[in-house]
Amino acid sequence: MRNAPFLGTIAPVKPEYWDRAKRTLARRDPVLAGIMRRHPRVHLVARGEPFQTLARAIVGQQISVKAAQSVWNRVLEVAPGMTPGDVLAVARPRLRACGLSDRKTEYIADLASHFAEGAVHPHRWPEMDDEAVIAELVAVRGIGRWTAEMFLMFNLLRPDVFPLDDLGLRKGIQLAYFKRKPALSSMRRLSESWRPYRSVATWYLWR
Repeated sequence: MRNAPFLGTIAPVKPEYWDRAKRTLARRDPVLAGIMRRHPRVHLVARGEPFQTLARAIVGQQISVKAAQSVWNRVLEVAPGMTPGDVLAVARPRLRACGLSDRKTEYIADLASHFAEGAVHPHRWPEMDDEAVIAELVAVRGIGRWTAEMFLMFNLLRPDVFPLDDLGLRKGIQLAYFKRKPALSSMRRLSESWRPYRSVATWYLWR
């Protein structure tokens, strides 16, 4: 994966489809069955409030996990509630002083504006299909398809997301199935047998 803050770990609550997905995938794919046996009692974990999840994803882009946490902590100091209104109330130079680049400062402000002005509709996302949510998110500066797909998996707990652009997924598929860098078309073909639980297959391949 590109951005470790999205990773799930052991937790008491797991997606309602998780065990059913594991049984289905194990029956269809012996390679995945072996990976799942090596990683028992772990599962995807939901990440919290939508605005904070997306803002933190922007903070973590292209920097280490440790650096991202440090910057995030400083952002929370100037915007403790971390609501869209809190962020918009902070002068841009104060946000930049937290360790954000000029571009990330603009991205987070744009994200806050989208939420504050109702240009995105988080209350509707649970009922919207995956591509509709992605289309709404990528209209925000700084959010690309990969970030939107991670949001679908880790915030909305969608079961059938397959992030083809994820380097960790490609590496996992290479090691488990091909022993060489797979073509995107090969990854797509392989994933067809994992529907409608490609999120679960992806999560285990990250292991």
